[in-house]
Amino acid sequence: MQAVDGVLLIDKPEGMTSHDVVQGVRRKLGVRRVGHAGTLDPMATGLLMICVGRVTRLLEYLGQGDKEYSGTVVFGIGTDTDDAEGTVVAQASASDLDLAAVREAARQLTGEIRQRPPQYSAVHVDGRRAYHLARQGKKVEIPERTVRVESFTLDDFRREGDVAVARFHVRCSKGTYVRALCRDLGQRLGVPAHMRSLRRLAIGSARVEDAISFGDWMASEDPALHLRDPLLYLDGLPMWQPPREVLERLANGQAVELDDRMSLTPGDLVLVIHAGAVAAVGEVVDRQPAAVRPKKVFWKRG
Repeated sequence: MQAVDGVLLIDKPEGMTSHDVVQGVRRKLGVRRVGHAGTLDPMATGLLMICVGRVTRLLEYLGQGDKEYSGTVVFGIGTDTDDAEGTVVAQASASDLDLAAVREAARQLTGEIRQRPPQYSAVHVDGRRAYHLARQGKKVEIPERTVRVESFTLDDFRREGDVAVARFHVRCSKGTYVRALCRDLGQRLGVPAHMRSLRRLAIGSARVEDAISFGDWMASEDPALHLRDPLLYLDGLPMWQPPREVLERLANGQAVELDDRMSLTPGDLVLVIHAGAVAAVGEVVDRQPAAVRPKKVFWKRG
């Protein structure tokens, strides 16, 4: 068992990659098993959820919640990366834009929408990352995907010569590219656009207000003190606290009958809780009566 396990909420500074933060956590804690739930580009700041030790096995569940961002969008200039770090590929005057038109276009980009990820993105195309192909000058057709944008609001609209700038706030599903949202917002308004800045405010119930800056954490004399219980951030999954004999069967790899008070359907995931901690993650299987089979087991007899 790892001596150090938990979730670390870091407020990432601009200029660092998410991998840089992970490497720093590994060195500081002396723990090899460290990962993050959702990449932030180097130019972006804000919440980075780091999993340490055995909690890395929960990464795929911790990053499922809606994400919230704030940032700025520039109208009148388009780039090949859809953000401020790219090369300018299109320009047009945005002097005729006003906030009312921008807000209406943003409203049309809410709900379930189809979105094409940026050319410079981590999406796989024919087995390779899109950004690798883009850096080689290869333009590829990245398939659209369905994403959900719960809210997309804009304010602080201002003009800077022939370009216009606005501040935005977005709440969206996992897999949404906010820089693509800024690009598409410009397209709806008839001008090129790109994202100038981005700050992640939340991942599910985890908030940036509860995070510690990476610099302060690295300077801490007791860095493990900032590790949190993953149960705080697994609020999107149903929880089940079966008796010990059921837990032992799950630990042996057996499927067990589900408590009939839980209304779940085949394919649903459930957190199996014992002594206030995650003992296993199970999946509901199509049986009569309904049963749960173990996907990941953390509990050990003792």
